[in-house]
Amino acid sequence: MNTPEIQIKDVSMVYTNNIGEEIVALNNVSLDIRKGEFISLLGPSGCGKSTLIRLIADLLQPTSGNVSISGKSPREIRLQQKYGIVFQSPVLYDWRTIRRNICLPMEIMGIPKKERTARIDKMLNLVELEEFGYKYPFQLSGGMQQRVGIARALALEPEILLMDEPFSALDEFTREKLNEDLLNIWGKTKNTVIFVTHNIPESVFLSDRVVVLSPHPGRLSAIVDIDLPRPRENSLRETPEFYEYVAKIRRSFEGV
Repeated sequence: MNTPEIQIKDVSMVYTNNIGEEIVALNNVSLDIRKGEFISLLGPSGCGKSTLIRLIADLLQPTSGNVSISGKSPREIRLQQKYGIVFQSPVLYDWRTIRRNICLPMEIMGIPKKERTARIDKMLNLVELEEFGYKYPFQLSGGMQQRVGIARALALEPEILLMDEPFSALDEFTREKLNEDLLNIWGKTKNTVIFVTHNIPESVFLSDRVVVLSPHPGRLSAIVDIDLPRPRENSLRETPEFYEYVAKIRRSFEGV
């Protein structure tokens, strides 16, 4: 077994609300993630999924416990630009073309123009939007906009891709198509992916392992290995093996 790339050990996160009450978002969570894995963090609203991904990304600091990436702190990894982050909304700038939206983080990081152009071309090819580079966000569908968000995150060539419910606002047909597209992209980039979702079938379809979090307070309920063949196509969703995993994860969350 590979040495874990990401190590989360005894992590707890406690917030204080506006009337001084302590809210436990995460309670004593420990998890190892290997390099190149596709991990889903699964659970209902309020179970700490997004909090955990923000701790990994150095957007929050844990109340107790420790997060390390390749032996370094999340802050060190962030400063080395080894994270790519995709949120629920692609947050594209309407006045910038698709190419210029993808280019923005590279401009901020001071990457030379020639290299920026080469990466934009590569990313548009990767997300199959080569013909839309000079369009504006309002001219693209929601699913296409989210693919632009993925391209922008990957343009900095991160080692770790963090995705916080990126497809939750999309209709089911678009969502399933993007699930398949994402796996195709992951197969080419070999990033470590941590994917937040509350959708059980989505987590089964995408993942090597599904990490089930239960709420009140947020705690690790189960880790389920998904032993389904890759590459995966949407026809997999109709197989008995797929339904068995969905049922297994539902039982693990419910504590049955």
